[in-house]
Amino acid sequence: MSLIETDNLPDHDDFYAELLATHRGLNEAQSHALNARLILILANHIGDRAVLSRALELARETV
Repeated sequence: MSLIETDNLPDHDDFYAELLATHRGLNEAQSHALNARLILILANHIGDRAVLSRALELARETV
């Protein structure tokens, strides 16, 4: 399996709005904890270290 690096999420704007809403009312530390937990949940779901490593590289390149 390889990382999909092109748009692949239907209704991505709606998902982004849902993500922001999930953070609403949290302080900074809680928001960081939520992000970390979400990343670990999704990483477990993906389960492919090569894909996860490429995702980390890609995320770092765009910061």
